[in-house]
Amino acid sequence: MIHTVLLAGRAGLHMRAASRIAVAAALLPVPVTVRTLDRPPVRADSVLALLTLGALCGTELILEAHGEGAAESLDRLASLFATDVDVAGA
Repeated sequence: MIHTVLLAGRAGLHMRAASRIAVAAALLPVPVTVRTLDRPPVRADSVLALLTLGALCGTELILEAHGEGAAESLDRLASLFATDVDVAGA
C-alpha cells in the first residue's frame, strides 16, 4: 500500500520533525518506508534515515507499508508529515 503526502514543515524535514515521526513510526504495527522521487526508501522509524532524504517544504513523500494495519499506519504518518511542527508547537 502506498500513500503520498507533501511535507508541510517550513524548515523541511529537520531533526525535531524527524524525531517525532520516527517515534510514531516505531509504535505502528507494520514497518513503513519513506522516499522521495529521487531518493531510495528509508525506514520511517529511523531519525537519521529520515534526515538523509533531504526533504524540503513541499517535497512529495511516498510512504509505503504492507500488512494488517498498513492503511491506518500510513494515514497516521502522513498526517504528521503534513503538519508543520514549528507552527503546531509539537
